[in-house]
Amino acid sequence: MEQSAAAAAAELLAQARRDHTTIEGLPDNLQPQDLDEAYQIQDALIPLIEELSNGKRAGYKAGATTEAAQQLFGLDTPFRGILVSSYMLESGAVIAPADCKFRVLEAEFAFRMAEDLPKAAAPYDPGGVAAAVGAVMTSIEVVDLRYTSGLGAGGMQVIADNSAAGHWVKGAEIADLDAVDFDDWPVNLLINGELAAEGNASNVLGNPYNALTWLANTLCAQGGGLKAGDIITAGSCIAPTPAPEGAEAVADFGSLGQVTVKFST
Repeated sequence: MEQSAAAAAAELLAQARRDHTTIEGLPDNLQPQDLDEAYQIQDALIPLIEELSNGKRAGYKAGATTEAAQQLFGLDTPFRGILVSSYMLESGAVIAPADCKFRVLEAEFAFRMAEDLPKAAAPYDPGGVAAAVGAVMTSIEVVDLRYTSGLGAGGMQVIADNSAAGHWVKGAEIADLDAVDFDDWPVNLLINGELAAEGNASNVLGNPYNALTWLANTLCAQGGGLKAGDIITAGSCIAPTPAPEGAEAVADFGSLGQVTVKFST
């Protein structure tokens, strides 16, 4: 894809954010045809998101970390997006309707990196990646898109729109990584006090560290790498779950506590 085409596609997606609206999809001549083109548009979009929201890059999100999600998007691999600081909130946050069109919720573990994972030391295994983690966090990702059809826009267009990254809501931060059994940690989502979804950390590629390892090695293969201070959301422990306007959602991580987000009307 010509750089001018990627820039034009990114501008359409950024304008939809500015206008708090959706588009039917990218024009045929600007639609990404493969992963490289999808990430090319995403890379052009991020500076525009930073500018319009007065934010900056703070880390990454891993998406499509289950087989079902990959089938939904027509992919055989997870994907990544960029976390922007202006869309990162604390538990108890209230999100206005204009700031979120779709309100699709995912309960996720996230990691704060304590050490760099540079390209020179790649490839990494889960043990090596875990040794570079400083803390684990409970969180809710509020998936959001600029397409009228939402996730139905298809994998390439979703990735182009920063992999459906909406808001990220942070819960507890746990420095004792041994306190969490990532092979088997139940996670539930309640909406307006009613159980809406049940899940487990093992739904994230078998263990969220596997998602973190995939991301680290993918970034290294692309010439980058994870940095100390980066926050990485590993992927959803539950099936993506829509919430109605005006709802209060609670992700329950058991003894690790709860994360809450509210949607105003």
